[in-house]
Amino acid sequence: MEKLYEENPYLTRFTGTVESCVPGKKGWEVVLDRTAFYPEGGGQPFDLGTLGGVPVQEVHEREGRVVHLCSSPLEVDSTVEGCINWARRFDLMQHHSGEHIVSGIAHAKWGCENVGFHMGADVITIDLSLPLGERELAELEQAANQYIWEDHPVSITFPPPAELETLEYRSKKALTGRVRIVSFPGADTCACCGTHVASSGQVGLVKLLSCQKFREGVRIELVCGGRALAYLSRILEQNRQVSNLLSAKPLETGAAAERLLGEAAGLKARLSALEARRFSDLASHWAGKGDVVLFEPDLSPDSLRRLCDAVLQTCGGRCTCFSGQDGQGYKYAIGQKGGDLRTLTKELNQALQGRGGGKPDFVQGSVQAAQKELETFFAGR
Repeated sequence: MEKLYEENPYLTRFTGTVESCVPGKKGWEVVLDRTAFYPEGGGQPFDLGTLGGVPVQEVHEREGRVVHLCSSPLEVDSTVEGCINWARRFDLMQHHSGEHIVSGIAHAKWGCENVGFHMGADVITIDLSLPLGERELAELEQAANQYIWEDHPVSITFPPPAELETLEYRSKKALTGRVRIVSFPGADTCACCGTHVASSGQVGLVKLLSCQKFREGVRIELVCGGRALAYLSRILEQNRQVSNLLSAKPLETGAAAERLLGEAAGLKARLSALEARRFSDLASHWAGKGDVVLFEPDLSPDSLRRLCDAVLQTCGGRCTCFSGQDGQGYKYAIGQKGGDLRTLTKELNQALQGRGGGKPDFVQGSVQAAQKELETFFAGR
C-alpha cells in the first residue's frame, strides 16, 4: 500500500482503487491500494474526510495496511476520489510539529525525555521525564517561538541503515527496517510517522498553558497555531468583560480583582460579626424554652449551622433552624444535645422532598416545602 501522507502531508485530494470492503462493528472497512488518510498512531489522531463522497469516520493501521472506516460500502476494484478534511489535518500538523520543537528544545537544554504525548480536541499534552520550574518553562516557550519565527525548513527522510546507525535522533524504542526521520534543524530530530508542516513558521505560535508534576517529571499542556490564536482570543474576550465589570484597564484587571477580593473579605468579616451578635441575641431570647423552630432569612449553610449551635446551647431542647423562602425551598440545621435525630431526619426528608444528614445529634440539609408545611410537620414533635 502506498502511504501518500508520508511524502506529502499537503495532499488533500487523491484517487485510489478499492482493494477490499467488508462490514465491521462500526461501519464498512475499506482498504485502498494508496491513500492520503493518516491513520491514528504516534500520538496523532486519524484524518477525517470522504472516499467517493462517503464519509470516513475513523482510520487505523493494521499489519501495515490503512483501514478506512466508512459509513457506506464502496465497490471493490472501483476507483474512488479521496478528500481530506484540510482544516483538521493542518491543525494536527501544527500541533505535532509544535510538539517536536518543544520536546527537542527541552531535551537539548535540560536532557528531558519525552515519555508521553497526546493530542486532544482542546489541548495537547507532553510528558517530560524531568521537573521544570517556572523559569525553565518561560525559557522553553520563548525558545520554541523564536525557533518558529525563524522559519526553519523541516525535512523528512528515510535514511539507509548505515546512515541511520550514525544518526542521533529521538525515539521511544529501538527501531529496525525502514525508519522515517523528521528533522527540525537546530531543534529536534526524531523518528516519527506523523504529518508535519514544511517549515517551522507554519506552526505560527506555541503557548504553554499549564504545567503540573507528573511522576518524576512534568506534564505540560499547550496549544499551537490557529488553536492558540482562538484560545488567546477567548481569553482576551473574558478579560474585556472583566475589565468592563471592574471599570479597570485591560492590563490592570488583576490588581482590580485583588482590591475587590479585599473589599469582599472585609464585608464578609463585618457580616460574620453582625450575624454573631444576632445569633447571640436569639440564643438569649430562646434560653430555657425547650424545643424551638426558627426561620431566619438569607443565611448560608455555615451561618445556619452557627445559628443552630448558638441557640442549642441555651434553649434546653431540640433546636431546628430554617433559612430560605417559599417556592425556592429551605435549608435546615437541626441539633439536639445527646439526642438521636436519625429517625426525625429520615421522616422530614421523605415527607418534604428533602435531602441531608450528619451526626446523630446534629444534621443539615434542604427541603422543597413552604414555611407553613414545615411548621405543621414540627407541630407536636
